Amino acid sequence: MDNFTFYNPTKLIFGKGQLETLPQEMEAYGKNVLLVYGGGSIKRRGLYDDVINTLHKAGATVTELAGVEPNPRLSTVRKGVELCKENQIDFLLAVGGGSVIDCTKAIAAGAKYDGDVWDIVLKKQIATEALPFGTVLTLAATGSEMNAGSVITNWETNEKYGWGSPVTFPKFSILDPVNTFSVPKDHTVYGIVDMMSHVLEQYFHQTTNTPLQDRMCEAVLTTVMETAPKLLEDLESYEHRETILYNGTIALNGMLQMGYRGDWATHGIEHAVSAIYDIPHAGGLAILFPNWMEHVMDANLGRFKQLAVRVFGVQDNGSTDKEIALEGIRRLREFWSSLGAPTRLADYDIDDKNIDKMAEHVMSQGTVGNFKSLSHEDVTSILKASL
Repeated sequence: MDNFTFYNPTKLIFGKGQLETLPQEMEAYGKNVLLVYGGGSIKRRGLYDDVINTLHKAGATVTELAGVEPNPRLSTVRKGVELCKENQIDFLLAVGGGSVIDCTKAIAAGAKYDGDVWDIVLKKQIATEALPFGTVLTLAATGSEMNAGSVITNWETNEKYGWGSPVTFPKFSILDPVNTFSVPKDHTVYGIVDMMSHVLEQYFHQTTNTPLQDRMCEAVLTTVMETAPKLLEDLESYEHRETILYNGTIALNGMLQMGYRGDWATHGIEHAVSAIYDIPHAGGLAILFPNWMEHVMDANLGRFKQLAVRVFGVQDNGSTDKEIALEGIRRLREFWSSLGAPTRLADYDIDDKNIDKMAEHVMSQGTVGNFKSLSHEDVTSILKASL
C-alpha cells in the first residue's frame, strides 16, 4: 500500500424528503444564489418548483442558468462565470446529474479567477479558490456530488478534459432516491455502467497489499450487478433506487482508492471519442472498457483473474489464468449488453475516420494509464478493436 492522505469535506445528506434541509445548509454562504440545471426534466417532475419555493422561503435571490449539456460545454461554463460576476453571486446550487455538477464546479472556480476558466481546465492554472456550492442530485452515475473532479468539453476545439481542485468539493449534497424515479431506462443503464467503470478504473493498479480496498471495490461491483436488473424491471422502486444511488457516490468519493492509484486510461480514451462525437459518456465506456481490458491484461493477469473469480463467478476448472481472465471480461461485456448498453462504436455510427485524431487527443494529456502506460499505438489498437 502507498502512503496516502484522505480528504473529503462534502456533507452528504441522504434519504427521502431531505430537500427540506436546504435552507439550513446554505445559511452560512449567502442569499444571492445561482441555480444551475440542465434541460426540462426537473421542471416536468416538479423538482424545480420545490427547489425554487424552498430557496424563496429561505429569502434567497435566485439567478438561473439552464440548459447545461450532457457533456457540459465551456461556452456554458463561461456564461455561468459571467452571471456570477455580474450578479455578485454568493452561492451556487446545482440541481441535476453529474454534468450539471461538473459545470457548476467550473463556474465556481472560474468566478474567482481573473482569466479564462479554460486555463483551469487545461491545468495551466490551479484553482486556489471557488465560490461555495451545493448539489441536489437527480441521477445516480458520476459521483460528482461527493468529489472535486469535473470534466468540461470545448466543442469549438473538440477537446474534453478532466480536472479538479481541493476547493471544488461541494459543501453539501442532497441525495433523495425519489428524485431519480423519473430517470428513463437508458439513462439509468448509463449511470450503472458509469459507476461500475469508476470502480474498475480504481481496481486495476499495480500496488501490492490492498486486500481491503480490493474487497470494497468488489462489494460495490457485486451490489450494483445484483441490483441493476431488479431496478430496470421496476424503475420506481425506492429500495433499488436507494441502493444504486448510494453505490454511485461510494464508487468515486475517494474511499475506494486510498493507498494506491487507479488506471483511468479508458476514461481518457472515452473523452477523446465524445469530444468529437458527443456520445453519452457511459455509452462510450461500455464499449471501450472491455477492449482496454483485453489489451492490457498481460500486465497483471492475477488481478484480472481475481476479478473474474470474485465478481463474475468464473470457476477455475483447470483453466489457465488467461482463460479465466478472458471469461471474466466476456461476462462483463455480456452483463452490460444485457442491460441494453452499446457494444461497438458502430452503434453510434462511428467509423475509423477520426481514430488518429482521437489517439492524438488522448496522448496530449501526457502519461496515459497507471496500470499500464499506453502508447499512441496502444490507444489506436483499443479504438480499432472497439469499432
